[in-house]
Amino acid sequence: MESTKTKTATSEGKTIAIIAYLTIIGLIIAFVMNNDKKDAFVKYHITQSLGLALTGLALGIIGIIPIIGWLINIIGIFILLYMWIMGLINAINDKKQPVPLLGKKYEVWFKNI
Repeated sequence: MESTKTKTATSEGKTIAIIAYLTIIGLIIAFVMNNDKKDAFVKYHITQSLGLALTGLALGIIGIIPIIGWLINIIGIFILLYMWIMGLINAINDKKQPVPLLGKKYEVWFKNI
């Protein structure tokens, strides 16, 4: 009976972790849904998703700069897309693994969330 509860909690945590990667609104919804439960797996993916969102915001700001900013923005968006896909795949596969390149930094920067 207890293993069923654990399985359900893991399944619910996995769903919330996946929601965290689906837009900024999904990130906010996942944060609110995990506020009561304090699931470590979900928290991990929320911090990874938050890092990706803030990196995207930084790329948008850099994109304002003519020519060199545009180039950095275009290249950065493709790298960010790759990182986002890897984070989503990790959440789907129940892996608590950082996204490529900046994932370890996100763990350090957002450890208090």
